[in-house]
Parts: sequence; structure tokens; C-alpha cells
Amino acid sequence: MRFLHTADWHVGKKFNGYDLLADQGKILDQITAIALREKVEAVVIAGDLYDRAVPPVEAVALLNQKIQHLNLQEQLPVLAISGNHDSGTRLATGSPWYTQTDFYLHTNLEQAFTPVVLGDTQFFLLPYFEPTAARLYFDEDVRSIQEAMELVIAKIKSAFDPQLRHVLVTHFFVAGSLRSDSETKIEVGGLDSVPAELLADFDYVALGHLHGRNALQHPTIQYSGSPLKFSLSEAHQEKGVFLVDTTAGTRRFIPLVPEHEVRILEASYEELLDPVFYQNQQREDFLQIKLINRGVIPNLMNTLRGIYPRILGLERTAGIERSTEIKQTESQSPEQVMADFFYEMTQEKLTKQQSQWLEDSLGAQNQE
Repeated sequence: MRFLHTADWHVGKKFNGYDLLADQGKILDQITAIALREKVEAVVIAGDLYDRAVPPVEAVALLNQKIQHLNLQEQLPVLAISGNHDSGTRLATGSPWYTQTDFYLHTNLEQAFTPVVLGDTQFFLLPYFEPTAARLYFDEDVRSIQEAMELVIAKIKSAFDPQLRHVLVTHFFVAGSLRSDSETKIEVGGLDSVPAELLADFDYVALGHLHGRNALQHPTIQYSGSPLKFSLSEAHQEKGVFLVDTTAGTRRFIPLVPEHEVRILEASYEELLDPVFYQNQQREDFLQIKLINRGVIPNLMNTLRGIYPRILGLERTAGIERSTEIKQTESQSPEQVMADFFYEMTQEKLTKQQSQWLEDSLGAQNQE
């Protein structure tokens, strides 16, 4: 059984205020192209299809279009679960009819105990859930995700067919994993992790939630990572999907190429404004600027955005060089000292109105 493992699409997400919808549409087209090229028998989406419980209408339209292309037009089975960013109730709308085209979308705990059988593999689709859901389902005093998962996994294993392979698709933080800045922390009662040993009996565990594919190093448990970079901490991550073969017991990472990369660009202000420099840059990328200048530069961000339209932020490699000591010579008036200080800090002269305010302020102090 060959399938594609992906997760954390977060359709509708914004990146530092920038709309990612067009970028997401193109990356989802790449995923479909890979699935067709590799002749997979199914596509797995391990949660967080949307970025918000109530996604914008444009995000809903995009996801509908891409799933329709994948499942109806290309006739590829899709196995998906809701993640912690999704509203399981909203996402489940229409799901009883989806199975007629081999689109399996599980959004509540009870569905996880009925496997989806494709080829030589049983897929158990376990959506994100809170301990309360397990407490109600099992009628036991469940207070943490770990306690809940012990009951859930035991019940799933009771449905194992020994003649078939067993794949778990879920959306949780597995003990030993590493986070990046773009994930929402899942924590209930101080215990948010699932012990890896609980998942040892599955041939493969397709995880969602963490956005880096190397968040966990394990022979059978794998995060696919998000298809796009959603934070600066992911700048050096390579994004992609996993091609999994349960018969051969193999998985292979296939990289994705974003429309706009996330990069850290270190340079001087003069370099950044030099056509010789910026014409050799991918100026449409999402850029974190590291500025090596120490002097005060007026209108800095507006000037840079005119050349680099997707600046995420700007930081100095060294502190701004400023003199905070006000020195007054015998020949200088207090007004002149303050005017000089203002120019040193801003590289701009006081306006007539500012000069008047300064004179009025100093005059009022002299009268007291």
C-alpha cells in the first residue's frame, strides 16, 4: 500500500499579516502532482486542514477546490482527520456522503475505532480530541491526554486484523518531539505528550501538529511537517511530504518548492538599496532583514519595503550607535542643545511647530 503522508495545511493562515492563500493553492497543486506521479493509492492529511475553527470563505473555497480535484477528478482516496486548529463539527459537514468517493474524514473520537481498509492496510483515523471526549466515551475518570490515549490505543488494537498492516493517523505531540514557533501548544493539565511506546504496535504512525519533519526521530513514527513555512524559526527547514509503502516498510521524503521562500538576509543599508545587490536577490521572498549599520536611518522600513515587499521584520546585528549625553557649551542656548540632540537621534531637524513647542516648554520652566 503506497500513500502520501501530509499534514498541517492551515489553509487561510496569514504570515506576519501577509495573505498566504495563493501560495497555499500552488503548494497543494504540487502535492497532487506528486501523488499522481508516484502513483499512490491514497493521500493522508493528518489534521489542521484549516488555520482557524471558523476559516474565511476564501479558505473554504480553496480547500473545497483542491480536495475536489484530488478526490473527484483524479479519483484518489483521501484519508483526513481534524486537528486542534479545525472545528471538528464544522469540518464534518457532509462527511457521511464523502465515503462514497473514498474520502474518509474523521472528526470525532468514536470514528477512530472503525478502521478504513485500503489494500493491505488498516487505517485508524484518530482526530485531535480533548480528555473530556475520552472521559465521556469510556465513562472513566480521564484527566490527561496520556491517560486517554492509553484507553484509545488499547481499543484500536483490539480491532487489528493480523493479516493486514496497521497505520495510525493522528494529531498530537509525541514525547521527545521538538516544536517550532508556529504551532499552537496543546496542553491539558500539564500533560500534553503521548508516549511513543504506546504507538509501538503500528507499522506506521502518520502524525500532524508539529511543523518540522525532523521534530521526532523514530523508525515508525513520523511528522510530515507543514507544506509551507509559517514562522521565521522554520526558515532553514525543508518542507515536503512522505511517500510511505506499508508493504515494503519504507518511507521517502519528497521536497516541495514554495512560491516565496522564507529567508534571513544580512546586509548593510547601502547594499540593500544598491541595484547591483538587490537584482541578484529573490526580492519577493519573505525576508527577515539583519541590518549591519549602527547609525540611525530615517524612514528605514518604508524605503526597504519599496524594494523588498515581503519584509517580516528588521533587526540590527549591533546596537544603534547613539550618544545619550547632552553637552552644552557656554555659547549654546538650551534650545540649540535640544535641537542638536533631536537631530542626532533622528537625523532630522526640528520643524517650526516643534521648535515653538520647545520654546514654549522652556519658557514655562523659566517662569516657575
